[in-house]
Amino acid sequence: MSIAAQFKLAWPGFSLDVDLDLPGRGVTALFGQSGCGKTTLLRCIAGLERGAGRLAINGETWQDAGVFLPTHRRPLGYVFQDARLFAHLDVGRNLDYGRRRAASVNSRGDAAIIELLGLGLLLERLPERLSGGEQQRVAIARALLSAPRLLLLDEPLAALDHARKQEILPYLERLRDELDIPVIYVSHAADEVARLADHLVVMEGGRVAAQGPLAETLARIDLPIRLGEDAGAVFAATVVERDAEWHLARVEFDGGELWVRDSGVAVGRQVRVRILARDVSLANSRHDDVSIMNLLPATVLAHAAEDHPSAILVQLRVGGTKLLARLTRRSAQRLDLAPGREVWVQIKAVALIG
Repeated sequence: MSIAAQFKLAWPGFSLDVDLDLPGRGVTALFGQSGCGKTTLLRCIAGLERGAGRLAINGETWQDAGVFLPTHRRPLGYVFQDARLFAHLDVGRNLDYGRRRAASVNSRGDAAIIELLGLGLLLERLPERLSGGEQQRVAIARALLSAPRLLLLDEPLAALDHARKQEILPYLERLRDELDIPVIYVSHAADEVARLADHLVVMEGGRVAAQGPLAETLARIDLPIRLGEDAGAVFAATVVERDAEWHLARVEFDGGELWVRDSGVAVGRQVRVRILARDVSLANSRHDDVSIMNLLPATVLAHAAEDHPSAILVQLRVGGTKLLARLTRRSAQRLDLAPGREVWVQIKAVALIG
């Protein structure tokens, strides 16, 4: 199962030229700065822009040299930055619009989608009585009720404040974990991508700068788009212990174990861990007389210059997991860092993000 997407499109001052082979399940994030071509690519996939090329979704051709399915014939759901609900219809009747667009019976069932997005108590409300996060949940449910084979989300959290984003993110995680259709998610927010994506496509100037599984791609240090304070690693771990006295949890991953703030996750559950490069320091020997609890042996793989000439980004291997650390060039010289050097990683902060 896969998505094959090749598009070429040229406008005055901008061109799109991409060739992608994406997973046919899970969430693929299109990531990059404003103007890099993320939304244009999404609109080509939807048939809203007629770029030359080819599009095949899990073996079904929607576009090639002799075929161009118009948008209304493409079995997809599209959710924009703004929910675009019908203001004069309550939630239930907005959802009915999605049902009427379905070309086939929804495999999940209408009630399951309403439950998945927590809309059962909102069906009789008008859009004006919903928060921004609730409106987006309705928009996503309406798209899913049309029984799509592909779901496109164009920066669905961009118009929301921090509180509303935190409200809707758990629902998006449920979609990622439970949907059996591919999702393409456009965002310029690194924290959203780290939390939701399985596969990452980094775009710059209408081209694909890098793509691959999320953990592998985020751990690269040669990307042309620097993440700045958001640079860091994301990987899977399992909760193996909860310490009620200190309100901490211990997680194991391919590289060792970490103590993290206990967020109530049950023992045995797999979680997604994020460690920012700014929260990692290095030492040539182990130091137990410090406040940092998470100390792990590591091997230096490579390093690259940062935007500011005082700093470098160091790529490390801890067991089978790659981490990043941001250091000053002076510190790197003092530690005599070079590929293959054995060091100790000191991790000041670890976040469970899903």
